[in-house]
Amino acid sequence: MEIQFGSDGVPFVTWGDNKIMLELNPIDDEASKEKAEKELRETPEVVQQALTELRELLKKEPSLYVPIEKDDYLLKFLRPCKFYPESALKKIQAYYKFRIAHADYCRDLLPSAIRAPFEHSIVSILAPRDQHGRRIILVESGERWNPQEVSLKDVFRGIQVGLEGAMAEPRTQICGVISIFDMKGLSFKHIMQFTPSYAKMVLDWIQESVPIRVKAVHIINQPYIFNMLFAIFKPFMREKLRSRVHFHGTNMSSLMEHVDPKALRKRHGGLLPEPEITGDVLWKMLRHYEEEYKLANSYGYVQNVNNNKA
Repeated sequence: MEIQFGSDGVPFVTWGDNKIMLELNPIDDEASKEKAEKELRETPEVVQQALTELRELLKKEPSLYVPIEKDDYLLKFLRPCKFYPESALKKIQAYYKFRIAHADYCRDLLPSAIRAPFEHSIVSILAPRDQHGRRIILVESGERWNPQEVSLKDVFRGIQVGLEGAMAEPRTQICGVISIFDMKGLSFKHIMQFTPSYAKMVLDWIQESVPIRVKAVHIINQPYIFNMLFAIFKPFMREKLRSRVHFHGTNMSSLMEHVDPKALRKRHGGLLPEPEITGDVLWKMLRHYEEEYKLANSYGYVQNVNNNKA
């Protein structure tokens, strides 16, 4: 299965009846607009007022270099914060402070710099959306992950790169994401990679920093020793996130009570045809947006800003 390109040069891949791509165009379907208004308070009047107020707030942050004149950039933070400008500002601050505090994990978040987790099909966002319009992030943390070939750091960096692409999609900003962690083959060699400090960092990232609506986390095929891994993360999980974590084991019927089978792989009980889209196809698609990633990496806190933000 290979990438194709539309007449507009946008890369996509076909999986069964599904044409899958990064959907970067503004929202034009009524269902998404209604959802945005109902769940996020998104109306033309609210949007304009929030954009104006957020710009004014950002102008008071001289050490923070971001493109304050770009509506699509600001909307990426306003939507998950339900168009409350003060909350969006805090999210922007947290997002870039995280990148400074954990520079080793966040430096050069470019597709060209992070191929291994995609090449080994550990990380994927290439699947049809679920029945609620949510983007599905699949992480295969067991038998497909050999820590000697792909470090835990690179797995997390790969997740960041994949999610950065999803975060740019207006429909994903509105509908959110769900994660499926396939733990088949999880062993002690995997668990030994994790520490409480790593767990805290990842959960700080999810709960504090990332401008994304995490609607559900599904754990499947987890062996008994998964309890050891979850025990490392559990102390840092807030109730809101903990209530959205679902454990299914090998019961794929349980998973399908939450996720439409049309959006799931056959081995996960779904109806997507084989062969599957490999992680390397996703990497090639993201690589197409390398310049956009470079631009995104140029934003953040700087020592001296002598020119106006643009």
